[in-house]
Amino acid sequence: MPSVLITGHGGNEVVQLGQLPKPQRAPGEVLVRMHAATLNRVDLYMRDSGAGIRHSLPQAMGVDGAGVVEEVDASERSLRVGQRVTLHPAIMCGRCEYCLRGEGVLCTAVQYLGEHRHGTLTPYVSLPAQNVFPIPDDLGFIDAAALGVNHLTAWRMLFTQARVRAGESVLIMGIGGGVSLAALQLAQRSGLRSFVSSRSDAKLAQARALGADVCINSASQDLVQTVLAETGGRGVDVVIENIGGPMWPLAMKSLARGGRLVTCGATAGDQPGADLRRIFIRQLQIYGSTLGDLHEFQALLRFVQQTGLRPVIDSVFAIDQIHQALERLESGAQFGKVALTLPAMEREIPPR
Repeated sequence: MPSVLITGHGGNEVVQLGQLPKPQRAPGEVLVRMHAATLNRVDLYMRDSGAGIRHSLPQAMGVDGAGVVEEVDASERSLRVGQRVTLHPAIMCGRCEYCLRGEGVLCTAVQYLGEHRHGTLTPYVSLPAQNVFPIPDDLGFIDAAALGVNHLTAWRMLFTQARVRAGESVLIMGIGGGVSLAALQLAQRSGLRSFVSSRSDAKLAQARALGADVCINSASQDLVQTVLAETGGRGVDVVIENIGGPMWPLAMKSLARGGRLVTCGATAGDQPGADLRRIFIRQLQIYGSTLGDLHEFQALLRFVQQTGLRPVIDSVFAIDQIHQALERLESGAQFGKVALTLPAMEREIPPR
């Protein structure tokens, strides 16, 4: 079965279907036969340059994914052959000071699937058992795959970093992208008042259908003034931000006194003005955030099972349509996750 490989750096011409040897499972690892994966912005980054990320070419793409356990240690108690599972994509060393104090997401030697090692758009992945999580019977492979990056990132941003409480208000910038939509879904099911922004009326209409309370077109409306008007001049408690650039000062000005801003990206620029006076006078709190720890992924999966949350899927492609899938993601026109199915899934046609 073919793998989706990056063979160089540039555009889609460096993304090709090819063959990789089947990975040899080490003791303590689980060999997973992959069924589905979804694309993330980092896939485009790895294709374009991968600058600053240690990697070797050719390399299989894909950070998140779901599949079926093919091989596992006989002594493993939580997993069994044939079990449907989803993957936590960060392989942590378990020995650095951060891992030892239970903050593996800060691991100094972390290796991410699809970045530092072969990813999930390949027939088989072998990784430590702690990174493999059973999925509920009624959750399909595509939905399970979609949780491993965007929803986990949003979970940590909202519940670990911002420490949101029911009744608070949250502004989610750039609705339509994976993390922003995940944050909206989590907020909507957690008793938060949700504000969302986008430059697209169509995306705002879709967000409203998902339960967003206030939808703001940042191209035709004054974002800050609308937030202030909707909150009686107070501002929101939390901003979830992954755009940076010109949107950063608007995010800062939308916060209430003592508010929290959590950022996980800078797609429009990573050097915005700091607005230090606003930060210290209003005692604002700013948090950086990426992905989430293993225990946070476990908590997210419980939440999904309890609430019936299902990720928003924009489109589904077969792996031989990888160029079309990457173009869809790169266009910015998607609303939700761009997913890919692997041949095993195409044969068995499991529930989504």
